[in-house]
Amino acid sequence: MGHENITEFILLGLFSDEGTKAACFVLFSLCYIAILSGNLLIFLTIKGSHLSEQPMYFFLSYLSFIDVCFTSTVAPKLITDLLVQQKTISYNSCMAQMFYAHFFGATEIFILVAMACDRYAAICRPLHYMVIMSRQVCYVLVMASIMGAFIHSTLQVLLIIELPFCGPNQIDHYFCDVFPLLKLACTDTSLLVIVIIATTGVLSILTFVALVISYIIILLTLRTCSSEGRRKALSTCGSHITVVFMFFLPLIFTYVPTADSVSDDKVFALFYTMIAPMFNPLIYTLRNTDMKNAMKKVWCRRKLFEGK
Repeated sequence: MGHENITEFILLGLFSDEGTKAACFVLFSLCYIAILSGNLLIFLTIKGSHLSEQPMYFFLSYLSFIDVCFTSTVAPKLITDLLVQQKTISYNSCMAQMFYAHFFGATEIFILVAMACDRYAAICRPLHYMVIMSRQVCYVLVMASIMGAFIHSTLQVLLIIELPFCGPNQIDHYFCDVFPLLKLACTDTSLLVIVIIATTGVLSILTFVALVISYIIILLTLRTCSSEGRRKALSTCGSHITVVFMFFLPLIFTYVPTADSVSDDKVFALFYTMIAPMFNPLIYTLRNTDMKNAMKKVWCRRKLFEGK
């Protein structure tokens, strides 16, 4: 391992302007509170109601939980760093942050794929739906998502810990990620950049394309449905498509270009670490009658019990 000379990194963060930092501290704190409360509300509502028996909501509860974990690897440090002058992070904490960010991010990607499979089975194979998306299949898909994400994030960290870091130690980002760290290595990393673009970047693009194709097939199948069935399916798929676009497009812009576009990466990263997780609860609940009814039942029932 080659980090003997460097025991900590300095995160340059999003902005250098002091006035902007104060405003962003308030803004990001509110966003983080909204992410935690919104996603935990969905998670607890599904777990506490009959909705957890339906595959779509089973996956949605995991997506909400992963959103909380994913943002929590980045947001607390981002928010507290806006108040301090010297934003340092130890070498080990940096590697841990990178591992967890990639682990939860990749888990989210795979769960979005599982949700697309569920919608495809429900709309295109309705007669076999209960067999295709049985509870065992749902658990296997979640476990496969976690295992796939674990392998992906472990590989990312293994790539970085083998690199020599001998200074400078300033990371041009607000959290530890692969490309900003590659720029600090005291060795030629051009091959590694290609490897990461070929793995993470291509994985993002292929998954995104597969999801878009699956939703196109679903939408084409909907033409044969009744107007009521079509309306309900369109509403559900509309939510999924919105989330997929919000999460994947910034991710693709981050990992597909060369490592020189780090300053843009910081803005794109904000989308998939903060903005998408904040909007997910709104997207999935505002147009979803089942979710609204379940919330009323779960939380009103709780109040009744507490009132007795």
